[in-house]
Amino acid sequence: MSLRIRPVCSADHAAWLALWQSYLGYYQTALDAEISASTWQRFLDPAEPTHAALAWQEGRALGLVQWVYHRSNWSLENSCYLQDLFVAADTRGAGIGRRLIEHVYAQAQAAGATRVHWLTQEGNNTARQLYDRVAERSGFIQYRKSL
Repeated sequence: MSLRIRPVCSADHAAWLALWQSYLGYYQTALDAEISASTWQRFLDPAEPTHAALAWQEGRALGLVQWVYHRSNWSLENSCYLQDLFVAADTRGAGIGRRLIEHVYAQAQAAGATRVHWLTQEGNNTARQLYDRVAERSGFIQYRKSL
């Protein structure tokens, strides 16, 4: 069956939320419902720089990808941060993650962004095998401090 990737719309909330909760669970984290609700509303607001798409097959959402456009001090054009990528566990290995990344590449290019970048956990070996095939590893190490 063919896979269709499209931007989220208001009717997709339940499908998105189920994948979002699974994604958060994968990373052993939880967010207040208010944060998830606000995130969802941002995706529906065309003035927001954050976007989301779902991968659909036979009426089932199998994966999500979420990205944010942002300014860069290294370019006149925006960059694109692929913030979240998740594929349902029972469909991994079927090329859905690659297709979702390629969707973001196409969207970013159409929006005039000069690069797409993202992070993953060191131990996320399955995902890293894909990432090593579709992008370059930057060599940078992330540091952060919650405020």
